[in-house]
Amino acid sequence: MVKLPAVLAITALAGCAASESEPAASSAAAPDWPDRHAEYDAAIGDIPEYHAIQERLQTGWNTWDSRSVLRYVLLPDGLAVNLGLKRHRYLEQSHLTEALIGKREEGAEVVRPGIRAVDGSYQRLEIAWRGLTAAVEAGHGEDGELVVLVTPEPEPGASFELVVSAGMVWNRPGAVESADGGLLARTADGERLVRVAGTLATDPYAGGLAPHRILRLTEPVGVYAAAPGAPAKQVPDLRRILDARRAELEARAAGFGELAEAWLAVTSGFAWNTIYEPRHGRVVPTVGRLWNREYGGVALFGWDNFFLGYLATLEGRDLALAGIVEHLRGHTPEGFLPNDNRGNGSKSWDRSQPPVGGITVREVYRRFPERWFLEAAFEPLLAWNRWWPEARSNGGLLSYGSHEAKNPFAEPVVRTKTAAGYESGMDDSPMYEDVPFNRDRNVLELQDVGLTSLYIADSRALAELARLLGREAEAGELEERAAAFGDALDALWDEARGYYLNYRTDLDRFSERRSPTLFYPLLAGVASETRAGRLIREHLLNPEEFWGEFVLPSTTRDDPSFPRQRYWKGAIWPPLNFLTYLGLRRAGDRATAAELSARSLDMFLREWRRKGYVSENISSITGTGDDERLSSDPFHSWGALFGIMAFIESGNLAPPEDPLPGGP
Repeated sequence: MVKLPAVLAITALAGCAASESEPAASSAAAPDWPDRHAEYDAAIGDIPEYHAIQERLQTGWNTWDSRSVLRYVLLPDGLAVNLGLKRHRYLEQSHLTEALIGKREEGAEVVRPGIRAVDGSYQRLEIAWRGLTAAVEAGHGEDGELVVLVTPEPEPGASFELVVSAGMVWNRPGAVESADGGLLARTADGERLVRVAGTLATDPYAGGLAPHRILRLTEPVGVYAAAPGAPAKQVPDLRRILDARRAELEARAAGFGELAEAWLAVTSGFAWNTIYEPRHGRVVPTVGRLWNREYGGVALFGWDNFFLGYLATLEGRDLALAGIVEHLRGHTPEGFLPNDNRGNGSKSWDRSQPPVGGITVREVYRRFPERWFLEAAFEPLLAWNRWWPEARSNGGLLSYGSHEAKNPFAEPVVRTKTAAGYESGMDDSPMYEDVPFNRDRNVLELQDVGLTSLYIADSRALAELARLLGREAEAGELEERAAAFGDALDALWDEARGYYLNYRTDLDRFSERRSPTLFYPLLAGVASETRAGRLIREHLLNPEEFWGEFVLPSTTRDDPSFPRQRYWKGAIWPPLNFLTYLGLRRAGDRATAAELSARSLDMFLREWRRKGYVSENISSITGTGDDERLSSDPFHSWGALFGIMAFIESGNLAPPEDPLPGGP
């Protein structure tokens, strides 16, 4: 049994909620969380297993800097090699210094991501910008050094240059200077020479302050880093190295048999969005680089990042465990995991997001059963579980909400219906249309079937983990809460309709607006066999409600908002499919679960093949991620949930209904 001071420190932090749970008026004063955050960081850092994980992750060349997928950074040094583009045409001199996937600004580059390894040992993308298309491959040489190959296809009548610059990021110590043969970098770890292969150009107007080299993009060109005395390489040498790295990645995928392509797509889906976050010195999977840009450098979301930790189990141990631990660092003094944690230091102090932490941590532990991880994760999750009935009770059931809280960054939506929608994770769902926000109880006037069911499932998952830790008192407490809410949820069963339905506490009647969250009682294990059968046969498989060629829509097909498809008004969302799938397995309907998995995988791979998309959401009318009616990030990490179910079906991931390792 691992007993570390760090675990005790985490326990102490989770227990602080009682002393700081009183609502505080909004204030422009500096927040009091940084000291607590530093204390938690120190606690995590004292766990030797976790320190070793981050040390391994923070190694080597990769696109660690969230600002550009064409910026390769060496960790832990902080040496960066940046690829920029310049276009010459008559009077036009256009520059592209950073590139991201999915940008929508007029004239922005279009990046089509391809397969890539999480560690950056091989990665490929295509970029289109102002008449230039180019394939960019990067990876590690035999000695682990950076190798990049750019294969351009310029339009006639314009000339393009590749601007290769180097410098130090995040104010790391070191210096780069122009030297014979390339760009000489001196870092804390020694010297490296960044060299180029191709036809050099001289352009004093290329811009930028960093030392650079310029290559004409009329043929394939290369960039590589090596020790100053290493032999020079030419484009064919770089081609051979990258072909070998790609073959290694594809050989690993081949181990998944018929799911080889799916494995590459799923793992690439979060690999492109895995970054180094310099504020807290950590490698962490994120939802997307565009979100990171909007949210001050990094965006960690309440339920998204738990899913990312689970997705990462398909790739390997280190990123999966790091994804969960780093997300748990963001808990608030009140004990809950916020809607979002932002790189600029702010977070959602007033609201949480759906309680999927216990469910996902249990599955990560199932894959990598390490006691230190369980001990580190349990206390923050327990504090969050205790928070829900204290903060979001509504007549014996749970409702989403938002409460008055310290608001040092003056966020305008605090303690509003909008904020409550954000807490649901389903922002503008038709379920919440016309539902008032009760400012006395700080909740929507809607007893929520989905939230209550997830809470029951979370409580039961945490009870399993508590027993593994020998925490019998907490296990009993969690099971008692699960049973109490399960009994209360029974009141939301409508026998005539064969449904669990949300309940309007303002109108004292059931709500008619429906979504796949009404199937979450299957995941909670509260539906009898008879009720589960009705839910599935009469509603899930009903083509007038949820079934069809493309499933599952986020509202019923007969809902008046369905034709809009925009956001949660009919689009298909990965977490809804995934959680419903888990519920089907929990209920024992393996056939329907398998069919939902197959249809989800088919949509996912079709978009991957068509445009390299890992879509935030997909149209339930066209089955595409770029339907003009949608509001969908084309490369959002949780889109890989559409593909992960197939790996449970194939046995590559353990079934979530099986007993946990080390359990009774």
